[in-house]
Amino acid sequence: MEVLTLLGHGFGTVFQPINLFLVFLGSILGTLFGALPGLGPINGVAILLPICYTLGLPVESSLILLSGIYYGAEFGGRISSILLNVPGDAGAVFTTLDGYPLAQKGLAGPALALSGVASFIGGTIAIVGLTFFAPLLATFAIDFGPSEYFVLMVFAFATVSALMGSNPVKSLVGVAIGWMIGIVGVDSTTGVMRFSFGEAELYDGFEFLTVIVGFFAVSEILLMLEHHSSEHFAMPKITRIYVTFKEILYCKWTILRSSVIGFVVGVLPGTGASIASAVSYTLEQKLVDKEGTFGTGDMRGLAAPESANNACAGGALVPMLTLGVPGSATTAVLLGALMLYNINPGPMLFVDQPVLVWGLIASMYVGNIMLLVINFPLVRVFTKILQVPYWLLVPSVIVLAFVGVYSVNSSTFSLGMATLLGVLGYFLRKLHYPMAPVILGFVLCEIMEDNLRRAFAMSGGEADIFFKGSINITLWILTLAIFFVPMISKFISKKYALGKK
Repeated sequence: MEVLTLLGHGFGTVFQPINLFLVFLGSILGTLFGALPGLGPINGVAILLPICYTLGLPVESSLILLSGIYYGAEFGGRISSILLNVPGDAGAVFTTLDGYPLAQKGLAGPALALSGVASFIGGTIAIVGLTFFAPLLATFAIDFGPSEYFVLMVFAFATVSALMGSNPVKSLVGVAIGWMIGIVGVDSTTGVMRFSFGEAELYDGFEFLTVIVGFFAVSEILLMLEHHSSEHFAMPKITRIYVTFKEILYCKWTILRSSVIGFVVGVLPGTGASIASAVSYTLEQKLVDKEGTFGTGDMRGLAAPESANNACAGGALVPMLTLGVPGSATTAVLLGALMLYNINPGPMLFVDQPVLVWGLIASMYVGNIMLLVINFPLVRVFTKILQVPYWLLVPSVIVLAFVGVYSVNSSTFSLGMATLLGVLGYFLRKLHYPMAPVILGFVLCEIMEDNLRRAFAMSGGEADIFFKGSINITLWILTLAIFFVPMISKFISKKYALGKK
């Protein structure tokens, strides 16, 4: 009951006119930052943080606005993923796998509407979890050391084998390509240059935005141009712009499972929406994709990553608020915002700053509802993008993507690398190599390598540290299950079929 009382006080803070307006503003800006490739939540929060401080906004008002941009961007990231096959950030990569094929089938409207519902449910479940289970989950998360994080990364890569069931080798090759791109630059531990070839621009490695724009935006543009010049090319027709209640019910268990997975993954510091969406998508594929329709425009394949990455946004706030440890890159910026106001997050934050904490949690309830209400009427507007003539759409997409790349470090070299990666991505896609494993390998390789080295440093070079403890053992069992359970079930099915004959 004490939690509900404190939450009630939080709603009292939110319903002050200025804070209510900031919730609305954060939701709108967050949706735009998420929808525009090259921006995303971290850039949105970083841009608005100095403005909030300069304007002298109270800390609770600033955090309400900045967190609204954070979960609003996760909500909006689905738009370009579904309509243009260009993810706005890492968490939206898996949305493209079924979202874009649905748009190509003329179902962009239902895809946008369903993803909005899935995002809302995932976000709501995360907020409820943040409200009632934050201390408990923070205690669980603190048990994760370097060895546990390394095994978690192994588990994440193992799930890639499910991304392309007919040819898992190509998925693993994609992971290897992502790794090769990810290790370019200065080794953070030894200071050794790796594969930079003396080029100063590569000392810091590849920017995520350069990679994502290259492999998705540029390669997609090349495919668009190829198809547009083909006699068989046809613009997708919009059949309807709404999602039916039956379609939502069809995805209900997928949404609920993925929301829980996303929230739990978000609680683990340093993971983020990319891992949450990858794990939820691949587990759902193993559980429900009996007909092999994931990747071809399955509603469940769209609902899984969307509910997971929005739930992850809420989960990532748990370690930040309770432990002072950011759960993702964006929450690291939010942590910096608190420190800018001389507030140190940690176990005492709920006691020392109840107005701040419960005002933030209450604002997320309100903001999540606002996002759903704002986005549903805009589905018709978003679907109009697919009806823009290709002579206008193609250059607009590439200009927007390149502006995003250039805005990161004002480097023309990054534009050239995005173009080269785009050509590579084009040939990989022509050879039917999936792009999601490439991005997953790129995003996770640094985290995996750092934790591998830290674990060996703690154990004195002994590998048995990766097989000690209940968390490690559980993760290894799940990893093995991903590889062998489908093979065993297929073998049993064949035996059963032969027995019936």
